[in-house]
Amino acid sequence: MGAKPDEALKRPNGWRRLRQAVQILALLLFLYLLLGAHEGDTAFLPRDLFFRLDPLAGLSTMLASRRWVASMALGAITLLLALAVGRAWCGWICPLGTLVGWIPGRRPPPNSSDMPSYWRQGKYLLLFTILLAALLGSLTLLILDPITLVFQTTASVVLPGLASKIADLDQSLYDVEPLQPAVERFDAFIQDSPLTEQSFFLPSLLVALPIVVILALNAVRPHFWCRYLCPLGGFLGLVSKVAQIRYQVDEAKCTSCERCVSVCPTGAIDPDENFAANASECTTCLDCLDACPEKAIAFRGQWGLVPKVPQDPSRRRFLVSAGAAVVGAALLWAFPFVNKAEAQLVRPPGASEEELLSACIRCGECVNVCPTDAIQSSYSFAGADGLWTPMLVPRLGYCDYSCNSCGQACPTGAISKLTLEEKRRTVVGIARIDRERCIPYAEGLNCIVCEEMCPVPKKAIRVDEQEVEGPNGDTTVVFLPVVVEDQCIGCGICEYRCPVNGESAIRVFPVS
Repeated sequence: MGAKPDEALKRPNGWRRLRQAVQILALLLFLYLLLGAHEGDTAFLPRDLFFRLDPLAGLSTMLASRRWVASMALGAITLLLALAVGRAWCGWICPLGTLVGWIPGRRPPPNSSDMPSYWRQGKYLLLFTILLAALLGSLTLLILDPITLVFQTTASVVLPGLASKIADLDQSLYDVEPLQPAVERFDAFIQDSPLTEQSFFLPSLLVALPIVVILALNAVRPHFWCRYLCPLGGFLGLVSKVAQIRYQVDEAKCTSCERCVSVCPTGAIDPDENFAANASECTTCLDCLDACPEKAIAFRGQWGLVPKVPQDPSRRRFLVSAGAAVVGAALLWAFPFVNKAEAQLVRPPGASEEELLSACIRCGECVNVCPTDAIQSSYSFAGADGLWTPMLVPRLGYCDYSCNSCGQACPTGAISKLTLEEKRRTVVGIARIDRERCIPYAEGLNCIVCEEMCPVPKKAIRVDEQEVEGPNGDTTVVFLPVVVEDQCIGCGICEYRCPVNGESAIRVFPVS
């Protein structure tokens, strides 16, 4: 006996298998480039390839910085793909689309209507707001770009979290003597990988919050993010209206079984309109091809605008979305108290405040490649306009004197590609000593860790000898550290290595 129709629909058929294989390969490539960028061994492919292929990030950067960013021009390939086969990027390549598709979603009960079509305007509202804000010089809302969301979450939360848990487990297992050889072999195997080098920065948990919300929204509708909110999906959806290869249904063959409707992940097919599909919503997943028992569905070439279906945004809704986007972008730009950054922010070498705010796409590449974890994404420290832009956290890590990776990894030039010699001469901050916490000043005991660790050839920290009287009346010499300001570059290794518990006794502040 043959399988029941409902069971047959659940089986991954030819096109579905192919798409799933491509999705997995694309996700593995994304992770490989992310991990390889951290280790510096992805020379045959740009380690920021997915960001370069992101047309929303590219266009926003060029609007905000008022310049052509050649490295981001590859986004034109994704737009050409949309012109050819619609939103195939969303259904086949996008890593966030793949993750969302793996989370079971709640479908509307039988004989009940889906969510109102105006919900689909959400992604256009976000798209227009991002582009208008970029036109006004702000790239803050690019934190909602799907590539940024997945990369930042993986680089800032997932990998450091795994590294922390592996370190704890490693220590626990090493305490068991029979397991020590196996633990040592495992440590040698993962040595110098992101799973051993990264420190966990607690505020980074905020980066994961959007992803958690996006995945949880599947409890409302399958692919809720892709249907209603994704700004990149909205961008590609607009382009897909003139795609050459589109969904078509042969009405003579169609028996109105609605199997195509039941498998469509984005609800693009409307049974009330002779099973026509909205080209802006169709992700070219091809599941409907496998599901149709009469083979009435095909993807064929056609020119011109796709015929309008009820799910398409009307002109009025389009104008409402654009108007709301103008208001949102203007509010983001207009209020200085929202945008104002605090004065304590230290930026990576080669990154000016102006360039970061106008060219940083919040991709997290610099966070990922920093070998000491000194670079972290900023939160309240940078104000709303600087959200997720890179900052140095010297207590967590220091700016390595022999490293210039952050500038080399930046896809937009927000951090300049300095040579190693230029980077070593770049001043990012000045160290200041808190004499109430510094051991020699506060306790009269010798400590010259900051002077010893300073990598600057002429030493930005010197020690002055001072005779002090001990409790028994004897005289001892204490070495007091002093910052030589015209030599200090603000690398932060003194703050990182300071043995004082809690806040360091020597801290790096921005030069301003």
